[in-house]
Amino acid sequence: MQFNIEKVDSAGQARAGTITTDHGEIPTPIFMPVGTVASVKAVHQHELKEEIDARIILGNTYHLYLRPGMEVLKAAGGLHRFNGWDRPILTDSGGYQVYSLANSRKITEEGVKFQSHIDGSRHLFTPENVMDIQRIIGADIIMAFDECTPYPCDYKYAERSMHMTHRWLKRCCDRFDQTEGLYGYEQTLLPIVQGSVYPELRKKSAEKIASFDRKANAIGGLSVGEPAEDMYAMTDVVTAILPKEKPRYLMGVGTPINLLETIDLGIDMFDCVMPTRNARHGMLFTAEGIIHIKNKKWEHDFSPIDATSPAQTSRNHSKAYLRHLFKSKELLAAQIASIHNLSFYLWLVKEARAHILAGDFRAWKTTMVKRLGQKI
Repeated sequence: MQFNIEKVDSAGQARAGTITTDHGEIPTPIFMPVGTVASVKAVHQHELKEEIDARIILGNTYHLYLRPGMEVLKAAGGLHRFNGWDRPILTDSGGYQVYSLANSRKITEEGVKFQSHIDGSRHLFTPENVMDIQRIIGADIIMAFDECTPYPCDYKYAERSMHMTHRWLKRCCDRFDQTEGLYGYEQTLLPIVQGSVYPELRKKSAEKIASFDRKANAIGGLSVGEPAEDMYAMTDVVTAILPKEKPRYLMGVGTPINLLETIDLGIDMFDCVMPTRNARHGMLFTAEGIIHIKNKKWEHDFSPIDATSPAQTSRNHSKAYLRHLFKSKELLAAQIASIHNLSFYLWLVKEARAHILAGDFRAWKTTMVKRLGQKI
């Protein structure tokens, strides 16, 4: 993996660059649609490429490990061949899913014992076997195994967890460096900064993670319920320390406003289930604000869902029609809404990139932030 920075905004830390992988180039800043179980919910791969223009998607190690399982994925030749996606893929390590299974897992120095949410069977994730699993999945970018602390989190617990994440990272790196990819292309391992919302812990973790000198770095443990101001503050602490010449990935973030504010702090990569999850409940994101399409006010609105959207789906269907689909519980409602929201997220980061290159990102961001949170 290579990263080339093309321009840094003069008013802040926002930067435009290009990540190059064996499956293609990724212009940054970039948003990655979440394809948890080898599929972005309600969206076909053709639509991801042609309408949404996703340059990279995310898969989930925990879910793929349980279903379809490593035997199937290895026999298929990896996730790219299994799901027919020929652009880059990133897999998370399963740490966040383990965090969410608080009532059915046990964390020790060895790793995490957990029960499957599918059938209750018991499993063990360790830093070593998570590397092996992600080798089999075959993503271009893979994540170190970490513990994602909850919010709120006691300082002492956050500190102990952070140090364990660092010890696990050493084990991840050792296993990763001792093995090779299975399918003839390079994989890149990213470490993850932890430390909850404590600046001194975030600083220590960023320094430790940077010392491993991997090709890119990630920031985890945010967007877990803390106030947005804390997210921004912790991101600012970390980006001041992580190497500027390497991509920075803020995991699980977030709202359109979150994206713009943290791009301004020097973040290059994002993922979040919000655009598709909210779409399935009828919440649409646009450049003028948020639309709750199930509201009665749209019943007789025959204008396009979003006339300015790059997605043909959003231009070709009316608000009234989409509202009707939701009210009728038609599956097409989730598909149209998901395509729209993902298209908007990808449009937003492309516009951010364009304004960074043009040199007026900060002014554009300030204007956009005022619009994005308002309800239409």
